[in-house]
Amino acid sequence: MRIAVLTGGTSAERDVALASGLQVAHALRERTHTVSVVDLAAGFVPPEHEAALLPGGVGREPPPLERLRELERGMLGSGLGEVPAIRDADVVFLALHGGRGEDGSLQAVLDILGVPYTGSGHLASALAMDKDLAKRVLRDHGIAGAPWLMAPATAEQVAAAVGFPCVVKPSKQGSSVGMTLVRRGPELGPAVVLAAQYDDEVMIEGFIAGPEYTVGVLGEDALPVVEIRPKHELFDYECKYTPGMAEEIAPAPIPAELAARLQDAGLRAHRALKLGGYSRIDFRVDGAGAILVLEANTLPGLTANSLIPKAARAAGIAFPVLCETICRLALGARGTKG
Repeated sequence: MRIAVLTGGTSAERDVALASGLQVAHALRERTHTVSVVDLAAGFVPPEHEAALLPGGVGREPPPLERLRELERGMLGSGLGEVPAIRDADVVFLALHGGRGEDGSLQAVLDILGVPYTGSGHLASALAMDKDLAKRVLRDHGIAGAPWLMAPATAEQVAAAVGFPCVVKPSKQGSSVGMTLVRRGPELGPAVVLAAQYDDEVMIEGFIAGPEYTVGVLGEDALPVVEIRPKHELFDYECKYTPGMAEEIAPAPIPAELAARLQDAGLRAHRALKLGGYSRIDFRVDGAGAILVLEANTLPGLTANSLIPKAARAAGIAFPVLCETICRLALGARGTKG
């Protein structure tokens, strides 16, 4: 296959996207495919320049907002069709996270261009990225989550509807960017201000005390459950991307009955949001044993050490085969995305 790995971009998750994209490109080349790398913020990247995209790896914090705004001016956008690597590809592998790479905007452009791409269609991508709307859909399908409300809200309103502690986060962002665990009313305002730097809508969600799990979906199947044990109380950006800051166990050392329930919930969430190809659904289990959904990820991380690759390895699927399978799922779904 001729595969264009579209990565980078201008979201706060740019570095994570680059880490995914570079490893996906390497893995697909191992499978003897012809692979080109395209940075959504800068265009085609010659193979000899790929290593310079992320020389220091993913840092402890997202890139500075000023740097992202600077990159925004060079964003390819609708000019993607003029990039030969994109125009001539059999499939575009979306190694993007957050922002317009994951919110359905880019997917709509690719639909207009008639270029097959990995992951979910534009409508499902937009729905899953908007945490408020996604929680409403999942609730209507019997998939429970923590109570929530949207800012602005007073500390008194939060105490009554959600309770403290609570989690404040951008409604349309990933990788825990801009997220704060708020324990008391006076901490609410600064947490909302921080989250609002990354999105114009801010969610205030009840904190669920209990172990965290994630379920990857590949095609029509749920992968083995992964248990996440971060060093911090929340699985934040630092814990996700700093070696040694989280233990991720695949398969999760839990009873088979709980694993089956989590996998069922993951599949039901994937279908309720009309996701396609692959996804990752995050959960916590509270003290009463109830499974509560945190969020759905339409383009989850795909470095060799990310959660879905770990789950796939537990199922006997090597990383290069996983990446190739995602491409074949995209080609099989051509014409059905939406």
